[in-house]
Amino acid sequence: MDDDGLLYRVYERRLTKELEAFSLPQHLGVIVDGNRRWAKEAGETTAHGHRAGAAKILEFLSWCKDLEIPLVTVWMLSTDNFRRPPEELVALYEIITDTIEQIIEAGHCVRLTGNAEALPEEVRAGIGRAQEQASPDARLTVNVAIGYGGREEIVDAVRELVREQAAAGMDGEQIAASISVESIAEHLYTRGQPDPDLIIRTSGEQRLSGFLLWQSVHSEYWFCETYWPGFRRIDLLRALRDFCRRERRFGV
Repeated sequence: MDDDGLLYRVYERRLTKELEAFSLPQHLGVIVDGNRRWAKEAGETTAHGHRAGAAKILEFLSWCKDLEIPLVTVWMLSTDNFRRPPEELVALYEIITDTIEQIIEAGHCVRLTGNAEALPEEVRAGIGRAQEQASPDARLTVNVAIGYGGREEIVDAVRELVREQAAAGMDGEQIAASISVESIAEHLYTRGQPDPDLIIRTSGEQRLSGFLLWQSVHSEYWFCETYWPGFRRIDLLRALRDFCRRERRFGV
């Protein structure tokens, strides 16, 4: 091992030790950004960048499992991404399906977060087959956000709530009176799960782009310049250390 590698390992161990004194996030969100720019700078194809990003997701989840973070939401495909060139989408669908299969093979529980109906039938079928193999005793649950948009999620939640109330025989005024923060939350894609404590975004962009709009009202954010395929365990540890040092006020 060279001197740089040794220093890296020493620093990594120091950060890990430092985190032992803190409570880590129970729900971690990650916007995996920069695959295409990473590939372009490396002189590689866009598909190669997405594959490298998918491999990094598997590595990232192994770090989260080691740190005993029980819930991770990974944004792999947004509703805006549907406007990408058809050939890129075909490659993306294959990569996403393969990645979900590998996440399940690693022993994690996968929960889809997004509008599955917007995906091609063969993609939905492949993901469904993979989910049938998932272990019910997984230590880590992974929300895979595909076909996801924060505004669309809220619209879908309200629509589902209104349909339920209408089916129960309520009129317009009764339905309006029944809509609350709690009732909408019960119809989100992440229903039954805690809101994210920390959201990480790579590639230098400092915006949420609609990721978990409703759920992130009290989330902490951490942005880094590194493109997603280059994200390291030490970057995760730094993000967690920064999170643990913050005083969370929850709007108070």
